[in-house]
Amino acid sequence: MPETTTPPSELTSQYAAQVTGDLERNAKEQERLGAEIASLQEQLASLQHDHTVLVNMQQALGITTAPAEPAAEPESAAVPSPRQKAGAARGGKPRTRKSTTAPGKEAAKKPVAKTEGAPKAAQPTLVELIRRHLLELKEPRSAAEISEALGQAHPERQIATKVVRVTLEGLVAKSQAERTKQGKSVFYTAPAPESAGASDAEAQSEDADR
Repeated sequence: MPETTTPPSELTSQYAAQVTGDLERNAKEQERLGAEIASLQEQLASLQHDHTVLVNMQQALGITTAPAEPAAEPESAAVPSPRQKAGAARGGKPRTRKSTTAPGKEAAKKPVAKTEGAPKAAQPTLVELIRRHLLELKEPRSAAEISEALGQAHPERQIATKVVRVTLEGLVAKSQAERTKQGKSVFYTAPAPESAGASDAEAQSEDADR
């Protein structure tokens, strides 16, 4: 009897030790994967934020993606091509010549009409919105205040304060806005009428010299 009872107890202790070790490894692996998932989620959130900022900066610079639409036109214009082959198989040579010239003219006209109409229907750029807002201001405003006002006036557009600040600095560099500092805060206003009048006078003198 003692010989039959001792082996099971040893096996039980071995299995218990193995199960305990497996549980520890499983817990550590869960912790490692959880940390990696959290890190990847943070990276994804950062990339999404950067994407939003870049899209706003693209809008501020006036870059549109409208020219990418005519790229799909050759597919619709090339639809009559199987009909041309079918006509050629039947022996209708005059039909193939007419069908090849007509789609070519339509394909040449359609992209021009769309590309010409796209800029007219486009919304005003962020630069134009900021310039108009500065002209309406009676007091200097910070980039955050301007961004908040534009966001309320145009809720359909995602206007970030960082993009507004970059756009304002660009307008200041072009003398289309003025910047003042009060302590650590920076405020922006439209250019003074005197500077605008001086620029008009310079333009008139240049025309007189010519």
